[in-house]
Amino acid sequence: MNIAHTVASLGAPAGTGVTIGNFDGLHLGHQALIRRTLEVCRQDGLTPVVLTFWPHPRLVLFPDQGHMPLCTRQDRLDRLTQLGVPQVLELPFDRDLAALDAAAFVRRYLLPMNLRRLVVGYDFSLGRNRGGHVDVLRNLGAEAGFSVEQLAPVVVDGTVVSSTALRRLIGRGDVREAAVLLGRCHGFSGPVVHGDGRGKGLGFPTANLQYPQVVLPARGVYATRVTLEGRVWPSVTNVGHKPTFGRNELTVEAFLLENCPDLYGRTLRLDFVDRLRDERRFADAEELKAQINADVAAARRTLAA
Repeated sequence: MNIAHTVASLGAPAGTGVTIGNFDGLHLGHQALIRRTLEVCRQDGLTPVVLTFWPHPRLVLFPDQGHMPLCTRQDRLDRLTQLGVPQVLELPFDRDLAALDAAAFVRRYLLPMNLRRLVVGYDFSLGRNRGGHVDVLRNLGAEAGFSVEQLAPVVVDGTVVSSTALRRLIGRGDVREAAVLLGRCHGFSGPVVHGDGRGKGLGFPTANLQYPQVVLPARGVYATRVTLEGRVWPSVTNVGHKPTFGRNELTVEAFLLENCPDLYGRTLRLDFVDRLRDERRFADAEELKAQINADVAAARRTLAA
């Protein structure tokens, strides 16, 4: 997959089919957009281009709101590759780009790539103050020689699939339902770093993951899967502050349910399968150890199912 940051880097295709978005999380709605774009390009002999932005526009426009992406940039690019996207135009997002209205954006970025088909989502709008809704784009397309197709929302179990819905589900710890909307489990990759060693002292040595700037599930204990170099381990993971031992920084610690090699310094993929319980404070280490044994048994049952 070619990742370009300017239109010129795309190599002047004779005609393109384009879809545009942040594609945060690459959920089922995003996947439908991309697959439809690939389909119309095959039908019309066009080059498919996914146009996206980095950093996420909210991080630039509203830096004080603490917006967290659903996935890292690398995860997003990896999943675009898996979907078969040949060309990605990833525009560096800044306030100058945000100031462009829809017509200026079309002239600067879309017409130079010889746009013929534009595929957008049900709630799409483009340009300054989101003024470029679909009717505006269709009028621009009628003048410039491209068509605009707007897809209906993807609805799963009565819920419209969106990044907002996913952020809400993950934020309250409902990772099982989030997986339904994502088409996969929510997770992230990160290196294993040294922790305080308490898990090992309790008989449950954990991998303390350095997590990236992504949405984390609500504090609690989860049935999870850890992937390292293509191999998958069942695991149980605590997201929280370990209140039994006083005030601590937020950590993500995974206990692998099967023997594994030394993990320090290695990068793991952690995927959240289901929530087992809230995080809570225990009277002492023995009470906590008994609960961890129960968590391990519950995680085994969940992952086996």
